[in-house]
Formats: sequence, C-alpha cells, structure tokens
Amino acid sequence: RPFYIALGTVANKQGRVAGINIAGGRAVFPGAVGTAMVKVFSLEAARTGLQEKEARELGLSYATAKIEAPTRARYYPGTGPMTVKILAEKGTGRLLGGQIVGKEGAAKRIDTLATALHAGLTVEDLINLDLGYSPPFSPVWDPVQIAARQAASQV
Repeated sequence: RPFYIALGTVANKQGRVAGINIAGGRAVFPGAVGTAMVKVFSLEAARTGLQEKEARELGLSYATAKIEAPTRARYYPGTGPMTVKILAEKGTGRLLGGQIVGKEGAAKRIDTLATALHAGLTVEDLINLDLGYSPPFSPVWDPVQIAARQAASQV
C-alpha cells in the first residue's frame, strides 16, 4: 500500500523512473519495503518491512522471533552482540519484516531481509539461503537465519 518514507534510496529510484519516462521510456517504480539503517556511536540499528505495530494495524496474524547472537564467530576479535527480530505471517510463513540492533557488522545484515521481502520469501526459504561464512564476518549460522529458524517454528 502507498506510504511516505523519506529515504534517499527511494527518492533516487523514483528520480530514475521519472527520467526514463521523461525521455520516452516506460519505467515503473516497483515500491519499497522501508529499509533503513543508522549508526549512533558504536551501535548500529536497521529495519525493513513491517514492524509489529504496523502488522497489528493491518490485521495480520503474525509470529515474532527475537534472538541474541554475536556479530562474528564468538572467538574472533571485535565480536559484539546483536539482536535480530523477525516478523512472519502465521499460516504461510511469509516474511513480513525485521529489525536488527547491535555492534559493528549488525546493520548491513538487514539487506538479506530486504531482499527476501522483495522476493516474497518465507522464513523457511531464509533458513536455506546459502549465505557466506568466515569468522571475521559471521558465525557459522548467520543470526538472520537463526531468527528465521525460530520464526519458522512458530508459524
């Protein structure tokens, strides 16, 4: 549904569509899922899709999963904590949204959830994604997938 979101990424994409159409093309803006991130001192936060309040307002039946995990392999220097929260539609398992808060390396993981939303993936699909692993970047099971596994058990 239409909604207002003041993000440079959305404005840039809409500008591209306008430019193509002004030049005689036939571009269409496909919409946005509201992906945004911020860093305040050493804390990163990100969101995409629906939050619980929005899901309730839309009358959706949903499940949530919230997990705590390290940003990297636990033994790797510079590892910090992060929290990942996922919302999924009950009955279908369709991903509805997510939020991530944590230390360095946490916020950019929101792109996995934003891509999954754009593609219409379920939390079960998220579990099976072939995400990269290396101790400086992630634990063996990416925290997004751990949260998806927990959400899948509730839908």
